[in-house]
Amino acid sequence: MLFHTWSFALFFAIVLAGFFALGRTRYWMHWLLGASYAFYAFQTVPMQGSGASADWWRLFYLGLVIFSTALDFQVVKFMARLTGDGVKRKRKLWLAVSLVNNLGLLAFFKYALFFRDNANALLARMGTGLEVPHPDLLMPPGLEYLLPVGISFYTFQSMSYTIDFYRGKIEREPSFIRFATFVAFFPQLVAGPIERSSNLLPQFRRMPQVTAEHFSEGASLFLVGLFKKVACANYLSLYVERVYSDPGQASGAALVLGTFCFAWQIYFDFSGYTDMARGVARFMGFRLMLNFNHPYLATGLSDFWGRWHISLSTWFRDYVYVPLGGNRLGEVRTCINLFIVFVISGIWHGAAWTFVIWGLLHAVGTVATRALERSDWYRDRFPTVLKRLWVFAFVLLGWVFFRAESLDDALLILRRIFTTQWTDPECPLLMLGLVFAVWIYQYLAESKARPILESAPCKIILAAAMTLYLIFCSTGGGAFIYFQF
Repeated sequence: MLFHTWSFALFFAIVLAGFFALGRTRYWMHWLLGASYAFYAFQTVPMQGSGASADWWRLFYLGLVIFSTALDFQVVKFMARLTGDGVKRKRKLWLAVSLVNNLGLLAFFKYALFFRDNANALLARMGTGLEVPHPDLLMPPGLEYLLPVGISFYTFQSMSYTIDFYRGKIEREPSFIRFATFVAFFPQLVAGPIERSSNLLPQFRRMPQVTAEHFSEGASLFLVGLFKKVACANYLSLYVERVYSDPGQASGAALVLGTFCFAWQIYFDFSGYTDMARGVARFMGFRLMLNFNHPYLATGLSDFWGRWHISLSTWFRDYVYVPLGGNRLGEVRTCINLFIVFVISGIWHGAAWTFVIWGLLHAVGTVATRALERSDWYRDRFPTVLKRLWVFAFVLLGWVFFRAESLDDALLILRRIFTTQWTDPECPLLMLGLVFAVWIYQYLAESKARPILESAPCKIILAAAMTLYLIFCSTGGGAFIYFQF
């Protein structure tokens, strides 16, 4: 059930009607939780290692969400009851239960097949005659080994609650219904943003007073997200797929342009989902965090990661980088910690060597430019336009590995870019026009022209233009890229 489909429009109309009808009762939260579970149960479940999918009820995978939620709720309840000597040690044991459960589920469903394939390749090379069995053998009878949609998101969101309670940053949530709604809140359940309990849980403690302003903000966010996904991301995907599906037949110019288009495709796709999620939540009076902040205007790699997938980058900062020591233990240890965080980030995105290389590439780039980006010369004297260009070029290099079907394809693409003739890439001008129009808008949004863009007449004109384009020029549907993560 995708945001940009009529089935979701009908679903949301029913949810919204029930939400407001039950608003004066104590059952509005139960309704929201039930709607969230129904939304998840009807999601497309991508098959591990293929483009196939299953569109029927996967109650087992919904059960994983409920199980993870119930376990973390009980873990914090047990931690809160501990008294006497050794409380911290006992709490640490309960925290370990939460981490092992969440990370164990994530490791099995997302990475078991990857490790199995690589282990079997190594065993075959060694001539042992042994073979690691397929993970299907560990599944309940009748169920295939599938990647549950959103597992990378809801496990991290649930874990953040147990970690924050252990650290003493939040109070225990006494209501299981409220906590379960926090974990499974349908607008952001399957692709984020990864919310923190300190932000979202307090919003669930009372029925929000929804105003016309909430509806206006929600409609604006949803329209922007819809335009990004349907008008921009899906259109760009046509060219990207043509180039990346057979890179051995593409010219160097086509491969560069295809990578450029993918950079914007994934931005439009993912930020479009986030905008629509924030818009849907805003219709009901809730506020989700900003997840993208014009990342392709970044002036440094650290700045880029402060603008791209903000909910994930801050999650890794708070729950991995800082516990490792952050930047408090000297420059060498700081660089090691950054490497660890970026490699984990690459692995989080997918069970493939291409994602590991993508993470390593950003680790090397961030560590190598760390001192430069903090220097007065770079901040104050180096031209901003050049800073943005080199950061974007580096990010494009990383996207080659992120998008390529295999490591061999990624290396082939890089080789052909520098060794093949740069012939006409046969690119539609409308596609580039859309990209540069958005790029210019974002540039103006971070300039002195921002008040003009935020004025009512300008917003109305832009909304009308996006609506007309969606009516006459949109390119249809398609699943969101980050559903596979």
